[in-house]
Amino acid sequence: EVQLVESGGGLVQAGGSLRLSCAASGFTFDDYAIGWFRQAPGKEREGVSCISGSDGSTYYADSVKGRFTISSDNAENTVYLQMNSLKPEDTAVYYCAADQSPFPCSSWYSYDYWGQGTQVTVSS
Repeated sequence: EVQLVESGGGLVQAGGSLRLSCAASGFTFDDYAIGWFRQAPGKEREGVSCISGSDGSTYYADSVKGRFTISSDNAENTVYLQMNSLKPEDTAVYYCAADQSPFPCSSWYSYDYWGQGTQVTVSS
């Protein structure tokens, strides 16, 4: 059974940092892409960043480029999202998801498995 469990959300002031973790189980990490999505109240869910488990290639949405860094520990089946210089507009529920096709990881509509989400709140 595929499972994804996010952790690391919380409340932080603008300019601060958080690191989200996504612990994955039930599948071979190398064969999947892992993506981070977010959904703010009243807004559509958007893809934030992703990484291919096969070759480690990454993608970032323009809104987070230069501030967020995605990384993976394939041995631990865990993906991290380091979020720096946080802004109030980054406030959302953040989800990690898995796509059975590792390339390209930014095919946002092909993600099949989802975690339960973790709240990130950035105060101004």
